[in-house]
Amino acid sequence: MRRRSLLAAAGAAAILPRPRPARAEEPVDMLLVLAVDVSRSVDEDEARLQREGYRAAVSDPAVVEAIRGGMIGAIALAYVEWAGAEYQRLVLPWTRIGGQADATAWSERLAEAPRASLSWTSISAALDFSRGVLAEAPFEATRRVVDVSGDGVNNSGGPAEAARDRLVEEGITINGLPIINDRPTFGRLPPLPLDEYYRDSVIGGPGAFVIVVEDFQSFGNAVKRKLIREIAALPGPVMG
Repeated sequence: MRRRSLLAAAGAAAILPRPRPARAEEPVDMLLVLAVDVSRSVDEDEARLQREGYRAAVSDPAVVEAIRGGMIGAIALAYVEWAGAEYQRLVLPWTRIGGQADATAWSERLAEAPRASLSWTSISAALDFSRGVLAEAPFEATRRVVDVSGDGVNNSGGPAEAARDRLVEEGITINGLPIINDRPTFGRLPPLPLDEYYRDSVIGGPGAFVIVVEDFQSFGNAVKRKLIREIAALPGPVMG
């Protein structure tokens, strides 16, 4: 008799609708996707400098102070690496950063993550992938931002402008960190200066801006400046 009751209960449970995954109870001031170029034009040393730049910037006390100064005092980060249209990867999933301990732990996790390097540069695919990452975020936020860093123009997949427009239509801001490399896009010069290309074809949305990185050595300082400006929602020129 007890067995029949258990079976009946199990059957009733099976026909009940599955609950939708609950969103996190803790809100954040901003959802930020860091979308990082790992195409073949970024060599091993440059990739290391790029990673170290993000690690140092996110864990910098000045950046943490900016985070703590928000209305909620926390942001959420997701770290994406991308190359051609066939390669985008979520390296570090959504993580809530609400203080120095969170930022330091995030930095340490990034140091341990493996890195791949593939050919071609698809900013459009990186933007579309980042859009999907934002859609799956387990945190509520009033601002959604994608940061694109790279050393070349879109040469794989669909047009960067079309992908940008899809994100902007959803209220997502795209900021840019163009890296003025000495050999961008496999030695082929871009059709116009990379900072202008990012301004015209990549960034968009409320308050969007570009911070130019003169070389990989100065990458960390540029990331720090960009994060503080984004987190604090500071006004300023499009080109910084």
